[in-house]
Amino acid sequence: MAYQVKAAEVSKLRNSTGAGMMDCKKALVEAEGDFDKAIEILRKKGQKVAANRADRETTEGAVIAAVNSDATKGVVVTLGCETDFVAKNEDFVELATRLAQKALDFKDKDEFLKSDMDGISVEDKLTEQTGVIGEKLDIKNFEVLEAPFVGSYIHNGNKIAALVGLSESFEGADEVAKNVSMQVAAMNPLALSEEKIDQQVIDKEIEIAKDQLRQEGKPEAMLDQISKGKLNKFFKDNTLIHQEYIMGEKQSVKDYVSSVKNGVEIIDFVRVSL
Repeated sequence: MAYQVKAAEVSKLRNSTGAGMMDCKKALVEAEGDFDKAIEILRKKGQKVAANRADRETTEGAVIAAVNSDATKGVVVTLGCETDFVAKNEDFVELATRLAQKALDFKDKDEFLKSDMDGISVEDKLTEQTGVIGEKLDIKNFEVLEAPFVGSYIHNGNKIAALVGLSESFEGADEVAKNVSMQVAAMNPLALSEEKIDQQVIDKEIEIAKDQLRQEGKPEAMLDQISKGKLNKFFKDNTLIHQEYIMGEKQSVKDYVSSVKNGVEIIDFVRVSL
């Protein structure tokens, strides 16, 4: 007598693997009701799809920031996929969010990929879900930030996410960290402060400034002094603490943070975009 698939078994397999109803039904029929064998069948399908799509580019995806319960550690994880259609899918975003939450327990991407998720490694989970979704999936970014207080922001559409670390936890720190994270997402600073900008970048900016001044006919003897002013403008535009706070009036980000709690500093930030 042929095996008769029960709706409850299909639902259980779907909840376990995320696969579609028909794929689950076919796997159960092929496995003659053996649940573990049905899971293996679906995973092998994922491996086959993954192998066929190995050379595809994952130019789309979801960038998710997550912060631990005591707000001392944050991560940004990008789950990459091939198309914007998949990137906007609720199940895909839910998977990316689960992965980001799980990533809080790890310090680097390799350790994270080898860790257990639903009885298999994260790496194998991505392969499994490649079979479910039908597109190549991978972890494109894995960034960690630790500080006395960490806040986050995810821009609408999950295309940009940011973390900001503050020097202490205080009443209202969550709002401050989120606001500064929004600044980071919107204004994309090169570094926290001028001290954090690579000297090669500074040298290049000075040379660009001098070339512009020469074209304007400025005397060579004045170039060093005038280029310093241009360099200060570059720092103001491109370092987080000196940028004009986008939600305030003629106030730097550093001054905004100090105005909420005197003595608090921004320790570091992370920004990831697709």
